[in-house]
Amino acid sequence: MDMITKQANTAVRELFEAAGIKPGQLLVIGCSSSEIVGEKIGKGSSMDAAQAVWAGIAPVLAEYGVAIAAQCCEHLNRAIIMERAEAEKRGYEIVNVIPQPKAGGSFAVTVYNNLVDPVAVEACQADAGLDIGGTLIGMHLKRVAVPVRLSLNHIGQALLLCARTRPKFIGGSRAVYAEA
Repeated sequence: MDMITKQANTAVRELFEAAGIKPGQLLVIGCSSSEIVGEKIGKGSSMDAAQAVWAGIAPVLAEYGVAIAAQCCEHLNRAIIMERAEAEKRGYEIVNVIPQPKAGGSFAVTVYNNLVDPVAVEACQADAGLDIGGTLIGMHLKRVAVPVRLSLNHIGQALLLCARTRPKFIGGSRAVYAEA
């Protein structure tokens, strides 16, 4: 599990650097602990793998001042676990559910158990995202998502895909754009 922690730490650090993440922004993470341990998504939930990912990510979130949005599995309609204060600050409607390893997923449970005042919301609009194991986080990213390639493309056995977001380009051929 130490390797998983190191890989998760490396991934989130590289994503934050590549995406230019700033304090106060929101990171969505979808994490299949089953895929990390070499099982098919939803078929081999591992609290150990989920906790190893959290151990790698949590210190970086604190260091950068970035909020987490942990995506639940499809059994909870891919709801998001986050701090109550963050949900309220962003105007997200809180829903009533507590994730479980087989209904929400081991990573969502781990995040829920490690937050100060966790809540679930139905959706968010994150500034960047980590998709560990094909969890389909795109629905929780801001409108224009841009793929980010890292030095690694797996955490454990799970495929790793990352994204940052940028403002929409508007105005057509005569417009001038800031770098995004």
